[in-house]
Amino acid sequence: MSWQTYVDEHLMCDIEGTGQHLASSAIIGHDGSVWAKSTSFPQFKPDEITGIMKDFDSPGHLAPTGLHLGGIKYMVIQGEPGAVIRGKKGSGGITIKKTGQALVFGIYEEPVTPGQCNMVVERLGDYLVDQGL
Repeated sequence: MSWQTYVDEHLMCDIEGTGQHLASSAIIGHDGSVWAKSTSFPQFKPDEITGIMKDFDSPGHLAPTGLHLGGIKYMVIQGEPGAVIRGKKGSGGITIKKTGQALVFGIYEEPVTPGQCNMVVERLGDYLVDQGL
């Protein structure tokens, strides 16, 4: 299966038969290389990915400044240190799951809930971890 298929069929999918889906998503290598992304995923700067990777290595790194992606600032909220970073901005937010080789991103807007975004992103991330990726 191609990386783009994972994004199209597993991240941008209909969530629990609700007809809703994430606003955008991507799978990005630890080095910042884009493996696959939705057309709506923001254009990001390499230093934004560097900051996210640093927060996985040193949880709490982003808390004082916020998480930035594509120039958008998210307030960092509870996650799983070293595994998942979650951010909130207004009625939307972001979930990032770290695997052995990549970061799985999901960005949502209402009516999608934070829990739905977490479920979609972390389910694919856990699958990739199980595959050694």
